[in-house]
Amino acid sequence: MINKIKPSRSEKVIFIFILTLATFTITSFFLLKNKCLFIEDFNPKNLIFDNPENIAVLNIDCGNVIIELYPDLSPNSVERFKTLIKSKAYDDVAFHRVIKDKLVQAGDIEFGKRNNIDYGKIGSGKSGLGTLNSEVDKDFNYNAGSVALARSQKYNTEDSQFFITLQDEPLYEGEYTPIGKVLYGLETLRTIKYLDKSVYVLRPDFINSLRMLID
Repeated sequence: MINKIKPSRSEKVIFIFILTLATFTITSFFLLKNKCLFIEDFNPKNLIFDNPENIAVLNIDCGNVIIELYPDLSPNSVERFKTLIKSKAYDDVAFHRVIKDKLVQAGDIEFGKRNNIDYGKIGSGKSGLGTLNSEVDKDFNYNAGSVALARSQKYNTEDSQFFITLQDEPLYEGEYTPIGKVLYGLETLRTIKYLDKSVYVLRPDFINSLRMLID
């Protein structure tokens, strides 16, 4: 008859430690690889809007971001934005500039396309429609979720690029052209890839699609 050797107390402790460590490692890996796990995806068909003709739906890997545009506030800029949306120009365009918990920026439709991205020029691309005059509004509050056109110089250089704030940015008031605000999906935007040491992102996340709710 073979006598079973019982594990010592120290061996049991080591076994439990190894098991706990393995469980933690696997769980952490799973969560890191599934950054969308706890993010709510909003279906615009299940929502009611006061001005559906001014609702844009931005789709990224973790779901939809619902944006209300303000044509009464910035008519020319919103018209440009809608024109590019309706031509599907923003599809597969990179979020090339991302500052953690501050803002995400996209819209370089010339050098930021998924299958033809140019890291040396991204951020300087043009739409081919010409630049716009700035439509700044000192009374517009840049709270978290504000959407505005980016510019390359002081004023009157806006084109296709836009940014969305992830926190309140009072210093932006009267400095940038506002075009709308996020109604749903602000947490979805926080999942967009960023780098700790640079605002420009290598192998960035992309816009899957950007559509008006009503064509």
